[in-house]
Amino acid sequence: MSTAHDSRLARAGDRQETATRLLASSARKSYDPLVEIDWTAPIPDDLYGMTPEWCSLYGTEMWESMTHEQRVTLTKHEAASIAGTGIWFEMILMQMLLRDIYSHDPSTPHVQFALTEIADECRHSTMFARSAQRFGIPSYRPKRWIRETSRIFKATATGSLAYGGTLFAEEILDMMQRDFMRDDRIQPLTRTVSKIHVVEEARHIRFAREETVRRVRNASWFARARVRLVLGVTAYFIVTSLVNKQVYAAAGLDVDAAVAAAKSNQHYHDKIREGCARTVAFLDEVGLVGGPSTRLMRRAHIL
Repeated sequence: MSTAHDSRLARAGDRQETATRLLASSARKSYDPLVEIDWTAPIPDDLYGMTPEWCSLYGTEMWESMTHEQRVTLTKHEAASIAGTGIWFEMILMQMLLRDIYSHDPSTPHVQFALTEIADECRHSTMFARSAQRFGIPSYRPKRWIRETSRIFKATATGSLAYGGTLFAEEILDMMQRDFMRDDRIQPLTRTVSKIHVVEEARHIRFAREETVRRVRNASWFARARVRLVLGVTAYFIVTSLVNKQVYAAAGLDVDAAVAAAKSNQHYHDKIREGCARTVAFLDEVGLVGGPSTRLMRRAHIL
């Protein structure tokens, strides 16, 4: 395992050098969604809210029985639900980052990029919220007990746990949105939102990966085991919170039947594994996948 750590660390490079490059990238290409997006543009009635292949019911008998209008409505609401989960975790991430750099020297590029990322995440959360609002969709969020329990995580997670958990949320959204931004079957608003998020999240993912490697390098066996456990639990709740079951009611579907269809939908399970594959491979390489929590990850179809 130390060989993998050393290899990753060698590729990661110096923390301040990395932060300097990421700051330069931010200066070259950053967006203000309130300015860059035309929020008054019409919303076409016949275009999907997101790539239908990422929909939780795609490929099921229920999907085949739905009208095009129902499919459009469902994908709009699922896109809003995914965005709502993104807002929830971005709020957690911003608090973790602030705690992480609280005692560090603000004159360093590392702290300055962390602050830049926090500013990015503020804009992303506003962008996600406003896109759902523009579609006329209510705010979907994870279940209340998940949000309340997560207060412990956001108040205590540090080091490789904080950055590793961040990767699960960021990279699955990145995988989805790379498809969304290229798909002319879906709403222009979704494509634009996805493009902005993909461009800026690439820097955040690089930052989180390198910090994960640095923080886990000298961790004890017990510390690694604890991180593996909590990471698995975190990943489970992120992935299983992506689709709020009320999206099915919005499309005029029987909620219980739709939930059952989604739970048994092998196509959707495969897409979730595809979306998490890079994160799982990376965390496994640095010794942060394994132990009892893998059972939860399999239940969420991450593994």
